[in-house]
Amino acid sequence: MVIKKTINKEIIKDMPKVLFPGRIHVVQTPWEAEKAVTYLKQYPLLGIDSETRPSFTKGQSHKVALLQVSSEEDCFLFRLNQTGLTLPIISLLESPSVTKIGLSLRDDFMMLHKRAPFEQRACIELQEYVRMFGIQDKSLQKIYGILFGEKISKSQRLSNWEAEHLTEPQKQYAATDAWACLNIYNRLQELKTTGDYELAPDEPLANHESLITNP
Repeated sequence: MVIKKTINKEIIKDMPKVLFPGRIHVVQTPWEAEKAVTYLKQYPLLGIDSETRPSFTKGQSHKVALLQVSSEEDCFLFRLNQTGLTLPIISLLESPSVTKIGLSLRDDFMMLHKRAPFEQRACIELQEYVRMFGIQDKSLQKIYGILFGEKISKSQRLSNWEAEHLTEPQKQYAATDAWACLNIYNRLQELKTTGDYELAPDEPLANHESLITNP
């Protein structure tokens, strides 16, 4: 497989849309959050993402409303605006035995730290990780398009993530983003194992371990 360094938005526009194929679970109480975390901790790798209600008023901002955590089969949508950042969720983010894979994690964690203090561990930043494969694009949509030839829709990004009930399109959007991070990582690991790809020229090979953060 020849991996492109970058991809044009016009090309992505014509790609078939991808949606998370598994089960989506909306977590709305601390008790549900505890059960969900117990389930998720059995996985060594998880995709993560977060959503915040957009602000259209100058000077106004909102706390992160949703944390999405996905395995290959199940995605849990933690409604933090209803539950808060509970201790079980924090224990998952701090767990050194569960690797969390995401994109723009610095921004996600900055927002999550506004809800409660914690020290994230065992996290892989895809924007850094894809560089060893010659990929220069940094958006989830472009990276996914390069590797899979499919389009992640961004139509729900600016919707109200603090609404009383999330719509089906919101749930699908949120789940797809977290799952896509895991899917990208698994695909790159597969290519790395088989060696079945052509590395783009003059991109230095990064050290895998240096991409796992353990503050």
